[in-house]
Amino acid sequence: MSRISLSLALFCAATFAACSTTDSEMSHSETPTAPDAKQIPLELTEHGDTRVDDYFWMRLSDEQKNAETPDAQTQDVLDYLVEENDYIDAALKHTEGLQEVLFDEIVGRIKKDDTSVPVKDRGYWYYTRFEEGKEYAINCRKPAGEETKYDECTGEEEVMLDQNELAEGHDYFAVGGMGVSDDNRLLAFGVDTVSRRQYTVHFKDLSTGEMLEDEIPLTTGGATWAADNSTVFYTRRDPQTLRSYQVYRHVLGTSTEEDVLVFEETDETFSCGVYRTKSDAFLVIYSSQTLSQDYRVLSADDPTGEWQVVQPRERDLEYGISHYGDHFYIVTNWEAKNFRLMRTPVGATSKENWEEVIAHRDDVFLEGIEIFKDHLVVEERKEGLTQIRITTWDGSQDEYLEFNDPAYTAGPRSNPDFNTEILRFGYSSMTTPGSTFDHNMRTGERTLLKQQEVIDDNFSPDNYTSERLMVEVRDGVKVPVSMVYRKGTERNGENPFLLYAYGSYGASMDPYFSSVRLSLLDRGFVYAIAHIRGGQEMGRDWYENGKLLKKQNTFNDFEDVGRAMVEMKYTSPEHFYAMGGSAGGLLMGAVMNQAPDLFNGVVAAVPFVDVVSTMLDESIPLTTFEFDEWGNPKNEEYYHYMKSYSPYDQVVAQEYPNTLVTTGYWDSQVQYWEPAKWVAKLRDYHKGDNLLLFHTNMDAGHGGQSGRFRRYRETALEYAFMMDLEGITQ
Repeated sequence: MSRISLSLALFCAATFAACSTTDSEMSHSETPTAPDAKQIPLELTEHGDTRVDDYFWMRLSDEQKNAETPDAQTQDVLDYLVEENDYIDAALKHTEGLQEVLFDEIVGRIKKDDTSVPVKDRGYWYYTRFEEGKEYAINCRKPAGEETKYDECTGEEEVMLDQNELAEGHDYFAVGGMGVSDDNRLLAFGVDTVSRRQYTVHFKDLSTGEMLEDEIPLTTGGATWAADNSTVFYTRRDPQTLRSYQVYRHVLGTSTEEDVLVFEETDETFSCGVYRTKSDAFLVIYSSQTLSQDYRVLSADDPTGEWQVVQPRERDLEYGISHYGDHFYIVTNWEAKNFRLMRTPVGATSKENWEEVIAHRDDVFLEGIEIFKDHLVVEERKEGLTQIRITTWDGSQDEYLEFNDPAYTAGPRSNPDFNTEILRFGYSSMTTPGSTFDHNMRTGERTLLKQQEVIDDNFSPDNYTSERLMVEVRDGVKVPVSMVYRKGTERNGENPFLLYAYGSYGASMDPYFSSVRLSLLDRGFVYAIAHIRGGQEMGRDWYENGKLLKKQNTFNDFEDVGRAMVEMKYTSPEHFYAMGGSAGGLLMGAVMNQAPDLFNGVVAAVPFVDVVSTMLDESIPLTTFEFDEWGNPKNEEYYHYMKSYSPYDQVVAQEYPNTLVTTGYWDSQVQYWEPAKWVAKLRDYHKGDNLLLFHTNMDAGHGGQSGRFRRYRETALEYAFMMDLEGITQ
């Protein structure tokens, strides 16, 4: 429910002649006149408190956006968005050459004809490949024999799906879930051509290459197969709120009007979905919200049978299930804040039957498990870093995989084979490109299958240094910071520095390698991730102390980490930049309000900034099942607390940093009007001549532009914005 990316920095070493650090040729006084949105005051009253929203008129309904002929209001909104786009184009016109250089650099480092590591499943090797000059993936497979390594496979390639062909004629294109029937003959896949995460499920006969007539609209993506090769289960979205709330059963060859509703989630704070266990034995329907889940299971051999509730939902009870033999294995927070592992017989699943397998630990957060015939793989997190633990069911082995980088991320990858001693896992650090390994859980032998190739003769991991710091913030808590920069960087207070964070939903922003951010690092930037409260890097308490009525901790952590970077002379406010997206965009807005002097520039991508109004409107996607994250403002205490940090409501007359805001017109998670209104209001109050720029991608949604390379146009824009402020021209 939230996400986003990015980079940072280091001063430009003399050896990098391509980095120019002369003063920018752009004069703000030469910048074209900024748009001045019209004001139509609307009084919004709640709990006796009245807010005046001058820009509520910017909100359009889906019907208005989809209408063939725009009405007057729609035209006004479109005109404003176009005016803002024209303004940023003019304001940054002098950086067009730099943007092109950056885009070419970023794309140039990516291997054009790349192939994923094949995964063996049900007699086939599955993989994805890309062809040079094409934007989308080609999904393929080869029939497998008895070989254990793909290199030994002699089967002929079968193209399951060429996404480039399907994408033709669409400005936006994305494939959702993909699933193959048990007999390996039929493929189910979802397609979104609008960027609203509303997928139409299609079916393809892989034996003939023909598309079936069955089409299922308004779904969350793919379909889950029963064992009979003709029945699928899928999840339907509410067309207005986009909440996934119904699970249907469909039989191929029948009309969707005949589909059977097997489950409906009537609680608007929950969403639901369906999947199949790794064992293939059970179909599973889950229903979930922030603080509670429940599961229903059904034998995959009996798609019309009766679903069994594993454990009825309870407030604050979270759990997830995996199947092995006669038991379900359950990762749960029941009497275990950092979660523990339980098991229960398949025929007696309520929690009074659960028995402990791995106990709760105060200093270790249990994130998940991967089950094999002889081994249990446990995903854990300690001191903010991911760990992979391997045990045997008989207790004869219990070990942790070792990693050497100070800041890294590691975890299991595709492991569909139950009866194997090989664990496939991924590894990445701030200096090590993403790597895929096969690890023999019995012998300990580790094989590197693939490492992300960086197409750059000058790249070497040895050129960069990674650090992990613990920064003490105002209430005495120590916040982890992962950092990377080019070797030779001095702590002289002059380095351009990009600080990124997210800090919501318990989403952990782990340190990872990015070839994209090399364009920053090689021009002297330092890049850092602040692992602030609201994420889950340091365990469950870390999340709970950064949400609801403790949300201010998230903003304070970011500000305090930033000031620590200045105090330690990694940078100074004149060279300091911040970036966040979605809920991380909320973070950017809140910090801009409370610490406008800390940063020279801020990039806020698809920012969630109109918190109070959005959370009061239950018709907006994501609102109802996020009450446990932000609170319900219909409760007066939450209303006033939300208002106290809501970026849109807290805009005041002050000098804000140079700011770049981006959005997507079709965004279903953070509606475009939130950043549009915020920018318009900032223009009314902003003092000084710092830049305030706003760009709307008229074809994109929350994740930005589709395609493998086109999305980096926006990255190039963001980087050029910051570099221009540093006087870097090439």
